[in-house]
Amino acid sequence: MVGVTTIPPLLDAEETVEATRVERGAVRRGAARPILRVLAQRALQAVSVTLLVSTACFLIVQNLPGDLAYRIAAGRYGYDRVTAASADAVRADLGLDAPVWQQLAGWWADLVRLDFGTSLVTGAPVLHELYVPVTSSLHLAGTALALALAVGVPVGVVAARRPNGLLDRVTTVWVAGSRALPPFLLGLLLILVFSVHFGWLPAVGHGTASNVVLPAVTLAVGLSGLFARVTRDTVAQIRTSDFVAFAESKGLGERAVLLRHVLRNAGVTLAAYVGVQALVLIEGVVVVESLFAWPGLGHALVHAIFWRDVPVVQAAAVALALLVVAVNTVVDVAGLGLDPRPRRRSVPS
Repeated sequence: MVGVTTIPPLLDAEETVEATRVERGAVRRGAARPILRVLAQRALQAVSVTLLVSTACFLIVQNLPGDLAYRIAAGRYGYDRVTAASADAVRADLGLDAPVWQQLAGWWADLVRLDFGTSLVTGAPVLHELYVPVTSSLHLAGTALALALAVGVPVGVVAARRPNGLLDRVTTVWVAGSRALPPFLLGLLLILVFSVHFGWLPAVGHGTASNVVLPAVTLAVGLSGLFARVTRDTVAQIRTSDFVAFAESKGLGERAVLLRHVLRNAGVTLAAYVGVQALVLIEGVVVVESLFAWPGLGHALVHAIFWRDVPVVQAAAVALALLVVAVNTVVDVAGLGLDPRPRRRSVPS
């Protein structure tokens, strides 16, 4: 007897639509898994960084030379009014006479409740004390980073179209000069030219759009040169790759190839490099804030260390550390968005 092969019935329209919907849902869930994994890892990293940084700051401030209670009393009442009795009163009031481990355990317990305590000098809540410095630093760093990207990336793309051309050579000199010129010296030159000589922009202050111009330009000059050079090298390398030649052989125009293939692939490298330079920018903000009297986080941290304001020092250091974690998180998520290959490998077959 000849065997008969049974052909399964075809799916009707509703079943086909439902199967397509289920398949697309599985793809979306698989694509979201790497991003969720990154967010979970960064959340755990934020917790560990908070504990390590706050503990290190506490121990460092406790071991600084000088009487901690006397310095705090001087911050409250002034050096000319501080006596041994007032320092002892501050020590008893703040519990500074307790063992170090008890003070640290109290800080950890408050940290679990998201209570950063009060300033030892002003008596105000620490979060209230750091609100303006944190927002001011983010404003300055974000403006400088946006300015550097707006200038550096287009210049790098144009320079990559003609390697060893005039713009390419100017970019090389620009990068070398900006890296050799320290930010504080560049800031002083900008103050002398645009504030002292011409009087166009204020040298110090906060609160208006004109106040952020000079400090943001000071930070952006060096960054824009680096972004231009990295963009130029990456775009020039990608333009010589096989998939770009294949896209051009299919008849795609230069603009389409640049937007669909070159810039998208260059964005992966540029996003990682921007993340690294953003971390350097967070560190460089401290010097620029002091130069332009910008009321940022670095400015607040310096004053808190001088007055031995331990809760403010710990909270400011934790804020800086969490900014680093946040930048790394954004870079990782942006990399997954620009390069879909890691997400596709996680999609179930």
